[in-house]
Amino acid sequence: MSKTLYEILGVEKSAPDDEIRKSYRKLAKQYHPDLNPGDKEAEERFKDVASAFAILDDKDKRARYDAGEIDEAGAEKPQYEFYRQHADTDRQHQYHSSAGYEDFADMGDVFSEIFRQQRGGGGRQFEIRGADVRYHMKVAFLEAAQGAKKRITMPDGVTLDVSIPRGIDSGQTIRLKGKGHPGINGGAAGDALVEIEVEPHPLFERDGLDILIDFPIAIDEAVLGGKVEVPTISGTVRMTLPKGASSGQTLRLAGRGIKARSGKTKGDQLVRLKIVLPQEFDAALAAFMTSWREKHAFDPRADREFAT
Repeated sequence: MSKTLYEILGVEKSAPDDEIRKSYRKLAKQYHPDLNPGDKEAEERFKDVASAFAILDDKDKRARYDAGEIDEAGAEKPQYEFYRQHADTDRQHQYHSSAGYEDFADMGDVFSEIFRQQRGGGGRQFEIRGADVRYHMKVAFLEAAQGAKKRITMPDGVTLDVSIPRGIDSGQTIRLKGKGHPGINGGAAGDALVEIEVEPHPLFERDGLDILIDFPIAIDEAVLGGKVEVPTISGTVRMTLPKGASSGQTLRLAGRGIKARSGKTKGDQLVRLKIVLPQEFDAALAAFMTSWREKHAFDPRADREFAT
């Protein structure tokens, strides 16, 4: 790449993280291969943008890139100056005694010879592990809760088979060994680090290994109780409503939550009841409630302080 990573993303070197992410999302959408079928130039531009973001979105890699330790591909640079500075430090701390430490060769010359041999093809070449690559992947709520296998195409065009472990949560990372940048001089390839973002679900919420759900019930179900069908992350189950149920009351479905990775424990599903009234009242219901109110002096606020 002839441009710097910052130039590729169209930001200044001092740009904060959120500005870098914003620019990446804009460019990735603009040049995505699915939106530019057959456009090789757009595809290459997309790969450059994704590669630049993979480094600049990682604080450690961004710092190393800014320091000149890695290049635009994330590969290690030969750091003669780095070694020379350390050699100077070593010389300053060498011991001078009758044991003969003063006879050690100049360390700067030693490192110079190492790099001369490496560039000239002679001597032992250093094996350098390839750089890791970071990705961000959204996972459906139920896939994260129950586990799944997905074949996905990453922003740089690489296709990966990913096993989503059950119970994974947002912010956790899946490591794919050897799926990062290739090594140098026979070094091992880096890893692909896939950070997970679990998408929200219209019904379910998560609290540790427990699943929470707000469940609407009619007024007659609240008064009389009965059997109702309740959705869970593993399918619909029948639940018994007690007579006289109230809004806010929580019922527990044991073992219907998320199973721990160890397999030894499993969360529950907590069902929070919510009484929902019909949008239109018929005359019979209104007459019944009026008669009931006249005969019963029930005050749901009597045992609480609601005085202003």
